[in-house]
Amino acid sequence: MTTSHYPVHGAGLGLRRALLGPLSSVTTDQVSFMEVAPENWIHVGGRLGRQFRHYTERFPVVCHGLSLSIGSPAPLDMELLGNIKAFLAEHQIRAYTEHLSYCSDDGHLYDLMPIPFTEEAVHYVADRIRQVQDFLGQRIAMENVSYYAAPLQEMREIDFLNAVLEEADCDLLLDVNNIYVNSINHRYDPEEFLRQLPGHRVSYVHVAGHYKEADDLRVDTHGADVIDPVWALLEKSYELFGVMPTLLERDFNLPPVEQLMLEVEHIQHLQSVAVPQPLVELTNV
Repeated sequence: MTTSHYPVHGAGLGLRRALLGPLSSVTTDQVSFMEVAPENWIHVGGRLGRQFRHYTERFPVVCHGLSLSIGSPAPLDMELLGNIKAFLAEHQIRAYTEHLSYCSDDGHLYDLMPIPFTEEAVHYVADRIRQVQDFLGQRIAMENVSYYAAPLQEMREIDFLNAVLEEADCDLLLDVNNIYVNSINHRYDPEEFLRQLPGHRVSYVHVAGHYKEADDLRVDTHGADVIDPVWALLEKSYELFGVMPTLLERDFNLPPVEQLMLEVEHIQHLQSVAVPQPLVELTNV
């Protein structure tokens, strides 16, 4: 698979404020790109702003938003979108992604809430994504999210996700940890889910750790090391779709940078040894 359509390449790492100092000596040979939440950096000046600029001038950067609330019944926050559009231009951000969920109605809910898997919701959400893309003047990518309840579920998760991506004609931020977490919590085969995704829409990939609450319950925390089954799912995604840019998410309980870099290096290793499945050419017989 050609990599020309990807906004970045290689193995990336999420940039958090607590990492501004510890990552200051890291090079693009070690981390190919970084990801930030724009809401955490819009209008930030002074010392922090200068430190942030130090990274955006050295590394390719992508944005993963927190507050778009694409599935909310409330109107789109156009002031936020205006700030995001200016931020993307100011820092030459390579891609803007968000969660296929909602986090607000009459005020912020401070969590990612599941959108009902219904045909009506497909049309509603796809229309809002198209509005965002038109306003920003660029494609965006929506992330498959972890969820713990499925209100008004009329469709399977995979069918809802694919329908939104197709109708909105947007890209996919593929989160393999979320697939694994949901496969445990909602009892489905994660590899089968992965196989049904539109690989040509993937912008880049997230991999992260989670918390084991019980044998049948996982909580998506981004606060632990990536476990072997999630690494295996990342390998399978490369096998199915080719090597894709992949970012390690770690939001809290941050280990020493050396330990974080071991996981980034593992992504690089998996990318270097990945062998995609050959395309099968259909012929008339």
